[in-house]
Amino acid sequence: MTDTQATTSYDGFTDEERAAMKERAKELKAAGRRVPRAAKADGEADVLAKIAEMAEADRVLAERVHALVKTAAPALTPRLWYGMPAYAKDGKVLCFFQSAQKFTSRYATLGFSDRAALDEGPLWPTAYALADLTPAVEDRITALLRRAVG
Repeated sequence: MTDTQATTSYDGFTDEERAAMKERAKELKAAGRRVPRAAKADGEADVLAKIAEMAEADRVLAERVHALVKTAAPALTPRLWYGMPAYAKDGKVLCFFQSAQKFTSRYATLGFSDRAALDEGPLWPTAYALADLTPAVEDRITALLRRAVG
C-alpha cells in the first residue's frame, strides 16, 4: 500500500453521486408537499428549469429529447429524478436524460428503466450515448419511446 492509499479515505461515492442523492432527497421532499393535480405541471416546470441550467451542448440535446417525449409519448409525466429530467408512467420513471456534465462524462445519455418495454430476447440496451441529434437519431428515439411505453 502506498502512502497515498493509506491516508486517502474512500467512502464509496463520488462527489457527483453524493450531489445526485441530495437532489433526489430534495425531489422527494418537494413531491410530498404537492397536491396530485399540481404535480404534473410542477414536474414539467422543474424539468424545464433543470434543462435551462445545463451547459449549451447538453441543453440543446435535452430540449429536443423533451420535445420528442412530449410528441411520441404524451402520456408520460415529466419529473426530476436524481436531478435529471425524467419521464414517468404510472408514477414510475420510464426514461431519463443525463447530461454529460452530470457525472463528468464525455457524452449525454438517454436511459430507460426496467419498466420500459424494450426487451429483445436475453440482451438489450437500456442506455444510449447522445452526441448529436440527427433526423435518423430522432427517429430512433421516437421509436424507442413508443416501444418503451408499450
